[in-house]
Amino acid sequence: MPPKFWKPGTVAPGSALDRESEAEGSFVSTSSQRANLSLDAQRQRLPIYKHKSKLLWCVERYQVVIVVGQTGSGKSTQIPQYLHEAGWSSDNRVVACTQPRRVAATSVATRVAEEVGTILGDEVGYSIRFEDLSSPTRTRIKYLTDGMLFRECMVDPLLSRYSVIMIDEAHERGAYTDLLLGLLKKVMKKRPELRVIISSATIDAEDFLEYFNTNADGSDRSKDDAIIVSLEGRMFPVEVCYLKDPAVDYVQMAVDTVFNIHLKEPAGDVLVFLTGRDEIDNAIQQVADRTQSMPRGAPQILALPLYATLPPEEQEIIFDPPPRDTRKVIFSTNIAEASVTIDGIKYVVDSGFVKLKTYNPRTAMDVLTVTPCSLASANQRAGRAGRTSAGKCFRLYPSAILPTRNPMSPMPIMTPPELVRSDISMFVLQLKALGIDNVAKFDFMSPPPSDMMIRALEFLFCLKAIDEEGRLTKPLGERMAEVPLDPMMAAILLNSYEFGCSEEILSIAAMTSVQNVFNMSDGGLRGAMSEVERRKFTAEEGDHLTLLNAYNAFIKHGHRDKSWCGNHRINFKALSRAVAIRKQLKKYLERFSIPIVSCDGDAVRLRKCLVSGYFKNAARMLPDGTYRSAREGAILHVHPSSVMFTRQPSTGWVIFHEVVETTKSFMRDLTVVDEEWLVELAPHYYQFKGGGIKQHQ
Repeated sequence: MPPKFWKPGTVAPGSALDRESEAEGSFVSTSSQRANLSLDAQRQRLPIYKHKSKLLWCVERYQVVIVVGQTGSGKSTQIPQYLHEAGWSSDNRVVACTQPRRVAATSVATRVAEEVGTILGDEVGYSIRFEDLSSPTRTRIKYLTDGMLFRECMVDPLLSRYSVIMIDEAHERGAYTDLLLGLLKKVMKKRPELRVIISSATIDAEDFLEYFNTNADGSDRSKDDAIIVSLEGRMFPVEVCYLKDPAVDYVQMAVDTVFNIHLKEPAGDVLVFLTGRDEIDNAIQQVADRTQSMPRGAPQILALPLYATLPPEEQEIIFDPPPRDTRKVIFSTNIAEASVTIDGIKYVVDSGFVKLKTYNPRTAMDVLTVTPCSLASANQRAGRAGRTSAGKCFRLYPSAILPTRNPMSPMPIMTPPELVRSDISMFVLQLKALGIDNVAKFDFMSPPPSDMMIRALEFLFCLKAIDEEGRLTKPLGERMAEVPLDPMMAAILLNSYEFGCSEEILSIAAMTSVQNVFNMSDGGLRGAMSEVERRKFTAEEGDHLTLLNAYNAFIKHGHRDKSWCGNHRINFKALSRAVAIRKQLKKYLERFSIPIVSCDGDAVRLRKCLVSGYFKNAARMLPDGTYRSAREGAILHVHPSSVMFTRQPSTGWVIFHEVVETTKSFMRDLTVVDEEWLVELAPHYYQFKGGGIKQHQ
């Protein structure tokens, strides 16, 4: 039975739900009119265009401009162009615009290059992790992820190349966004000519104003050095519909809603927000199964995935127009929430959930947990339907759950900043690499809890990245901060020469940086065949050595033969990306003059090297088949995708790459280790709290 939504403009029984209205003057032309306009005419019809002079005046007058405007108003694409045209990029200066995600940086840069009339990578370029498409001499407008700009601070602490830095989608409050805000506040004291623009559709602008404005008492407004600019107007109206009752299974409800839209609503593509790849793959499979039973001659559905670990070439497919008589349906994580404009999207289906990385004090680990999204995120998602035409947003939850209507709602108003809900070891390490030794006094917009800071410093000390005084060690700590890996894997890579296995660790580090190496099917004959093929690469010692076997086999047989990968259920694109990442990581070892040597199949040396970084993620098997973490005593389970799911570790001990929390706390990417190695390689870590390992036996 198709889901029943309360239609916009009507009132649901027992609720005050009504259509979300907008001022009539806020809307502009229809999509069919827009398609026939030149790029210049389209730019002039954006709501931001009438604010151009005001924005440029504010940037000239104030050091910090906080721009709040509806989704689709043109903030991300137009403001950098206005600054470029006004001369802020003259004299070899660059206008930078940060994005929270890679796909946003690349797609917005592509659009702006088209509007500017230049080849992408020339006057307009982008920089993302492991990929830089910009010119150091010719690029004037540069889009980059906030993490990449933060890394540039290590080379150029004053960011002297940039005249204006725009922090876009600031409402997401990613860790690097918050760190950049703190750094820019310090840089502006040394460079009063630098301008900073903070932009989003849903931020609490007053908090940012209070953070940046040095005129604390506010008695004389002429002394303010920060200002809020509000952009009225949205490109197109969006109608919002709610379910009467909460969905029991929001993935199933999302698929039902897609078919309800497909059969009853006018033409237009659909964007569905789910939480992760597993749900997306499940939904796409359900769509494929149900499409087969549709009447002959009925319009077709083209279901496409979108998530962060999807290869870039597959991400780009979502921007292509669908075939004739076909409705495109994109199942996405929150990666599509901000700055990504997909032409043709008229309908949004919002599950109301998001997968957030959250620090669990009980296990002392970061876990990915499915939680209700914030109201700010929900509004961002709805705005996706109004980018290129009028649209509708179908929310798979009742309106009564909104925090504006229910003070006890599990839905927060804003997404909690990443720095206050995650392990901050890597960020502390990078701040110290910038010369900020006393990180506790760093001017965080939202300071992380003190116990998280203590844990981070303790862990970095055990990794030998900092000394007893809290200063970065040389050369190990400095190199760890520079390598684009998490501190654990960075330590493993930099320690690999001492264990005589740097050749193999390079491959393992690259393989753990990609996901879904094996094309595993769920159940049935295909699932059994997938498992048979994977066993050809399986190492008894666990997943890391299995990944190494798969990489070596790919280099030998499958690098230029996609059919070999298909026959052996190997993900060709994931392995190809691993090859590219390995080349990048190898350059770091060469620059550090670290010899690259092979262990020649000595699995003991390889596993001991892994323990040198993963010692925090150690667990002991219990008689009932579950595991207990070595120091915190948390109960953990082996993820079904692991080769250790059906095996018992010969020594009773394993180390793992990460924990994913769904119905249980699952360990991913396990390797069998000896208990003695943990004590030998991480004596400081297991001396805390009275002996660590021994107390849990």
